[in-house]
Order: sequence, then C-alpha cells, then structure tokens
Amino acid sequence: MSLTLPEPDRAVLARQDDLVRQLGRLVPQAVLIADEEGRRTFETDALTAYRCLPLAVILPSSTEEVSSILRFCHENHIKVVPRGAGTSLAGGALPLEDSIVLCLSRMTKVLAIDTLSRTACVEAGITNLGITQAVAAQGFFYAPDPSSQIACTLGGNIATNSGGAHCLKYGVTVNNVQGVRLVLMNGDIIDIGGDHLDASGYDFLALIVGSEGQLGVVTEATVQLIKAPEGARPVLLGFASTEAAAACVGAIIAAGIVPVAIEFLDRPAINVCEHFVAAGYPPDAEALLIVEVEGSDDEIEYLLEKVEEIARDYKPTTVRRSQNAAESALIWKGRKAAFGAIGQLSDYYCMDGVIPLSKLPKALEEIGNICKRYRFDVANIFHAGDGNLHPLILYDANDGMQLQRAEQCGAEILKLCVELGGCLTGEHGVGLEKRELMYVQYSDADLEQQMRIKTVFDPEWLLNPGKVFPLEGRPPQ
Repeated sequence: MSLTLPEPDRAVLARQDDLVRQLGRLVPQAVLIADEEGRRTFETDALTAYRCLPLAVILPSSTEEVSSILRFCHENHIKVVPRGAGTSLAGGALPLEDSIVLCLSRMTKVLAIDTLSRTACVEAGITNLGITQAVAAQGFFYAPDPSSQIACTLGGNIATNSGGAHCLKYGVTVNNVQGVRLVLMNGDIIDIGGDHLDASGYDFLALIVGSEGQLGVVTEATVQLIKAPEGARPVLLGFASTEAAAACVGAIIAAGIVPVAIEFLDRPAINVCEHFVAAGYPPDAEALLIVEVEGSDDEIEYLLEKVEEIARDYKPTTVRRSQNAAESALIWKGRKAAFGAIGQLSDYYCMDGVIPLSKLPKALEEIGNICKRYRFDVANIFHAGDGNLHPLILYDANDGMQLQRAEQCGAEILKLCVELGGCLTGEHGVGLEKRELMYVQYSDADLEQQMRIKTVFDPEWLLNPGKVFPLEGRPPQ
C-alpha cells in the first residue's frame, strides 16, 4: 500500500511569498499563518505517521471569506485542503507542500434552533458535542456521536459520514443532516437541502455527505435534533470468547430488538480501559458487550430482560446492569476513552471497515490470524451493532519497518472486509490511507464514474488532492 503524495507544483512554490501576501490582503479579517512554526501545527492529522508542511494556513470566519479564498485559489491554481479539528484517522486532512490548509475551526456559531421542526442551523466548525450542548436545555440532542465528539467538527463529520456508538438506532451523519451550504472551488455558494426532509430534485445532499472535501467546502449545515428519551441504561455482558460475543450481537438484532448501541471490546481493550477509567469492566472476560436501551423505566426493564435472556444462550461470564445515571456515565466514559487508553500502552494503527453482522465471528477470527502473521498484537474496539470494525494494530511508530508492516497488515484486514461482503470504510473515510485499495471494492467503471463527478464539481482537481482516488487512475493534473 503506497501512501505517496502527488508531486508539488514548483511554480506555485516559487510564488509562495507573493501568494501569501495576496491572501492576506484578500481576507484581512481571517487568520493567516505563514511562519514555519505555525504551519507545523497543521502538518498532519490523527494519522500522525505522515506529515507535510503546507504552503500556508488560513482560518476564515465566514462563508463569504471561504468563497473569496477558494475563488483566489482557483484563479491561481492553488490546491486547498479543507480541515476541521484534524481528527481524521485516514489522513483526510493531510496537507501537500504546494497547498494551503483552509481550517474552519473559527466558524462555530449556532445560527438558528427550531424546536418545532426539530432542526438546528450551525456553522461547520462547531464540535459534534457542541451541537448537543446548544440544545440540551430544550430537551434535545444531536444523535451521531463519534468517540472524538468532544473535539471533532461537524464539517469533518459531514466529510466522512461519521457514525458513533449511538448510531445503531439513529443512523450516521447522512441520516441526520437535512441541508448544507457549500462553497465550490470557483467560489460559488450553493444551498443543498434545507429545513425539511426530502427536498425536491436530485439527492445532492447524499452525494456531499461522505465526499471527503472532494466536491466543495461545507460552511453551514442544518441538522436534525432528536427529543431526549425518558431514560437510557446499559448492561455489561462479558463472554469467555470473542466468538460467543459476536454471535450474541447477531442474535440480539435478529430478535427484532434495536438497542441504542451495542459496543464490543476484546480482552486487551477491556484491560487497558479498566486500568484507565475503572469503569467496572470484567477483567477475566475475553470479550465485552455494552448494550444500551432507552425509553420509559418499564420499557428499559423489559428490553434489558430480553437482551439478557438472549445472551444466556451464549453463556455469559458477566451480566451487570447499570443501576443509576452515574454508573451509566462511567461505563460510557470507559468506552469513549478507549482509543486514548490504548495510546498509553502503544502506538496504534486504527482501521475502519464494515462487514455483515452474520460474518462478525469469522471476521474477528481472521483479523486475529492476519495480525499474528504480521507479528502484531491487536485490540478490537468497535460498533458491533452495525458491523463497523475498528481493529487497532499495536506497533512502534519509531520503527519504519514496523510502520510498513502495519500498513500491509491493515490492508489485508480491509481486503478481508470486502471479501466478506462489506466495504473499506464505515466512518473514517478513504483519505490517504485507503485510496490505493479502492480497486479492491470498485471496478474501473465505478471509479471512472466517481472521478467524473469529482471533475464536474472541481475541474482542475484542486480540492483535497492526493486523497480518495488511486493516484495511478486519476486524470492528469
């Protein structure tokens, strides 16, 4: 798997100082970062194994400033990498040497809240959790909840169609966004969708959500708000094997029960999370499920009893219901802190693939076998209810040979997901990490159609270059 970047445009690099001066005059209210130390802050995202110093970084504060910047870059053939909080685990916000980083982190306003239509209009730089915090007092919340929700921005969530633990019931980003304001590479501002569901015409909204900054820059969005439930409560189910836990997931869904969330942790993840948070996870279990249901007190009790009844067929070693809100919060604190907890143990390469639930036991077995072949330990922490896997390959980032092996190991895992009837990504996007694997999932004709759409929106391929599409298959720049 090659993670090389396109060759820089030397003519643009030669004009760097002049271009930076022009940008500063164009949008004087925007924050412009041109010094090396400042630019180095933006040289990577959460895929920290790869770094590249951008030409400049600019932080606009309005859609109009974004429009002016993109129009200038279009006229001067400057590549643009849109960025939110830089939490991408697939290199989606990695800059190029001859690109500017367009960071929307200053655009954090809540523009409107309509509790009657259950929508909120917000700027793209607001954090995921910030949306819920803005409407919690009125009894609402925003459903998609990635593990990085305290930091990740809505714009980044829209770019990769982010999910999260509670998306089993409420859906991922595309199911919770009703409209966007999009700035095209030539500076044009267009509105897609709006305050109501199922806008007329072509479904461009579904095209934009998940497009990874290839088609335009989202500056505002109208999102759906969900009425907060009467209550919610998880149960911890520990099992003697990952196979038993995986089979239990399928049985719960097959029974017609749709919990708010079903999260999976294997033994390495259980132990490190318990050490980190002390959430009461069973240290002797080989696998743990966190199954949360919601509703009235009676409904919660009924659903938890049904879940526990199903689980008994798989001989759980632990069955422990949360007894109060504080205990529930602690259980979820352990899960939300999982990636950070693993980071204390080792560097890790976090994968993101999707498989059919019926193939979950086989997928976990094969992932273990693949990692053994490449001589890596692995921790599995993922959204089991919708089959969105997140194997964490543990390696030493200071060892170049280990990084190369980790990439190869990850590629084998993603190929496995496709072979089992799944796909390359659930919520992290393709970015830089998976672009050369696109041929594993898509035919030449599929990719040609996708690239034709890219060319319609961005004829010179200046937006987020080096991402999503295999370098060899791209049109000449």
